[in-house]
Amino acid sequence: MSTPPTFEANRESNRKSTDRQQATALMTELQSFGLRLADPGAGAPSRRGGAGPSDHKAVTVDGTTIMVPVHTGSAFNSPFIAEAPDADGRVQLKRGSIPIAQIRFPEQPRFYALQTLDGVPYSHIATLHGADVLATTVLQTCIRYESRRKSCKFCSIGQSLAAGRTIAHKTPEQLAEVARAAVLLDGVKHMVMTTGTPATPDRGAQVLCDSAFAVRAAVDLPIQAQCEPPDDDRWFARMKAAGIDSLGMHLEVVTPALREQIMPGKAAVSMERYMEAFEAAVAVFGRGQVSTYILAGLGDTTDAILDISAKLIGLGVYPFVVPFVPISGTPLEDHPAPSPAFMRAILEPLGAMLSDAGLRSTDIKAGCGKCGACSSLSSYEKQDAHQPDTHHAAR
Repeated sequence: MSTPPTFEANRESNRKSTDRQQATALMTELQSFGLRLADPGAGAPSRRGGAGPSDHKAVTVDGTTIMVPVHTGSAFNSPFIAEAPDADGRVQLKRGSIPIAQIRFPEQPRFYALQTLDGVPYSHIATLHGADVLATTVLQTCIRYESRRKSCKFCSIGQSLAAGRTIAHKTPEQLAEVARAAVLLDGVKHMVMTTGTPATPDRGAQVLCDSAFAVRAAVDLPIQAQCEPPDDDRWFARMKAAGIDSLGMHLEVVTPALREQIMPGKAAVSMERYMEAFEAAVAVFGRGQVSTYILAGLGDTTDAILDISAKLIGLGVYPFVVPFVPISGTPLEDHPAPSPAFMRAILEPLGAMLSDAGLRSTDIKAGCGKCGACSSLSSYEKQDAHQPDTHHAAR
């Protein structure tokens, strides 16, 4: 017969639950408001432009590493400021003039100090995201981006290329070399391969297959690939056979009229095609191993995001909802970031929906949802899945 918990045990459990909720709320606020830095050079370098996460810096809050905007207009006016690190790497986080928490900045990974035999810095081939995920944009060009009339208005894929911080096409051999070094030197646990969309019907699936095959031949590293739905569903089996463990196909915006306004080129791939592709991909990769990015704050309502999320969860797709970040130099650089209240109205019920459905970020083999650094969604998953249903109350 089990012994009932003591008063002290209950109190300690309640305290830990309260601490987790406060840390989750802080992470949500930081990702909405951004962060001002007293010492911009502390820790690993922040990221400007590129395929994303862009204009961010990695920040560790209560043991969880998240990406926080630091180079955006909203970040310059953020109520949060990070002081310079002390001798032990601790950083005092203030809201206004009031200290509220201790945070840390992860150190620059060791593999950044290396370069290929032909002189390409490893950091131009792949970068560290979050705490332990290696990320690369295999093709740093995109048919959508080439025409501002058709490009996604939030995208900055060409910025890091123009600034000389990356190369246009990472070869399979380069990716394998860097991935092996990142595992050996920095303990990287999984890898994300995304790509700009090429002018081919497979929409990047072939180049992702070639890249993944080379990496898996060099090192045992779980891989998520990300691309638009290819023209032929048979590509999903080919990607799986090449060593890809999970797949991301990103909606970004879910309201059809808004998709046409913000993503005029990408909107040519209909929502119906995405849903068909999701179903076909889940049949290959498995439930919970297919995901999609949804950018909250671009005009989709909480109703729209939660309703499509419910449909995606029903298919076995993980809807990774992240706050929109207005990136400098894009047509939407002055678009406001979503408020913490708006994000909580989505993430709290979504976290419960995911927990109830048994789709948890920790079960994803590789990728953005597993990393979780661009959203506090995974922290809402960890809260009580049986709390009262806030799906409708939050709207």
